[in-house]
Amino acid sequence: MPKPVWKGNAVTSEKDEFYRDILEGMAIYTGSAFQRDVLAAISRHDEPGIGVALNKNQIASKMWLADALLAVVGPDPGRVLILGGWMGVLGAVLLHDPRFMIDQVVSIDIDPRCATIAEAMNATHVREGRFAARTADMLEMDYGGKPATASGTDTFDLVINTSCEHLVEFDRWWQRIPDGQLLVLQSNDYYAVAEHVNCVPNLDAFRSQAPMREVLFAGERKMRRYVRFMLIGRK
Repeated sequence: MPKPVWKGNAVTSEKDEFYRDILEGMAIYTGSAFQRDVLAAISRHDEPGIGVALNKNQIASKMWLADALLAVVGPDPGRVLILGGWMGVLGAVLLHDPRFMIDQVVSIDIDPRCATIAEAMNATHVREGRFAARTADMLEMDYGGKPATASGTDTFDLVINTSCEHLVEFDRWWQRIPDGQLLVLQSNDYYAVAEHVNCVPNLDAFRSQAPMREVLFAGERKMRRYVRFMLIGRK
């Protein structure tokens, strides 16, 4: 059995320390602020979901989003609101991407445990005032006006929702989004996951579920167990 090791206020195993040392060494070698932030997040938060949020399928999907967004919207999407932002990894991917000039990312999740982890994952940009995480229900938020609003004063040029398959009341959420709002949406056909209550069987079904006035991008990406679908456009 691995020997426990004290790390700050948490007890970890020698195996944990082994992998953290590798991450720290790679961060020093590459000079990557992203790797340093990931290391800080996993050191401060004993949350298995971080590993899922950083797995190869999740990262591949987020890089696909970044590439498509750059191609059809350009390097300056303005202020970005991410719904169902979870551990803040998508915000980190976009803000660390040197191709973009994003003013700010605000990451929203209904789970109150996510905000502090998301801010640790984006510590570099929290210090710069370019990232914030909040706890809110996307089904109850006020999206009135153009562009959408997350509160009485916040306005966002781009709204991203990569958790469409999790929304049992997708139609109610869709109705709250104002006409003309620039959106990036992702869903999948991974019916085997219990939390996936709103999967779609194919890209055409996704387009029917989220009818856009102007479609800038519509595509699919085959993963090992499922297909991920993505739409970028204006409602």
